[in-house]
Amino acid sequence: MDKAKGVKLVILDVDGVMTDGRIVIDDNGLEQRNFDIKDGLGVVALQMTGVEVAIITSKKSGSVRHRAEELKIRRFHEGVRKKVEPYEQMLAEMGISDAQVAYVGDDLVDLAMMKRVGLPIAVADAVDEVREAAAYVTRARGGRGAVREAAEMILKAQGKWDAILAKIA
Repeated sequence: MDKAKGVKLVILDVDGVMTDGRIVIDDNGLEQRNFDIKDGLGVVALQMTGVEVAIITSKKSGSVRHRAEELKIRRFHEGVRKKVEPYEQMLAEMGISDAQVAYVGDDLVDLAMMKRVGLPIAVADAVDEVREAAAYVTRARGGRGAVREAAEMILKAQGKWDAILAKIA
C-alpha cells in the first residue's frame, strides 16, 4: 500500500484497538484490560525500524499506562478529550506532516483523527463509519492481532519486514 511507505508515526487508540474493547471491573472497582502479545511485538517491530508509536486515549488507566511503559512508548497521552491537540503537538515536535502518520481506530471518537492522517486504519470490528473512513481495514479484530497486522502491513510496504524477521527469528 503506497500510503504506508512514508509512515513515520503510528498512533493507536486503546479500547477496541489494543484491547477487545471490554473493561472488566472487579468488586473493588479495579479495571482490567487484556492486551494481545502479538500486538506488542508489532509495536516493538515498528520501533526497531525507526517508526515511532504513540497512544492517544480518552480514558485514564493504570493498566494502559503500564502497557505503554512495557512497550517503551514515549508518546503516551491519556485522559484526552480532543485527540487532535496532542496529535498536532507530536507533528510539530517530530517535524512531520499528516501524510506521514497512520492512525488505528475503532469507534466514532476516532473519526476526526482518521480524517486527518495520511493512513487511516480501522480494526475489523470497528463501527461502520470508521471502516468507511479507513484506507485499510484489518482482518483481525481489536485486541486480537489488529495492531500487529497494521504494523506488518506498514513494514512490508516500507521494505523493512525481512530485516525484522532476520533480527527476531
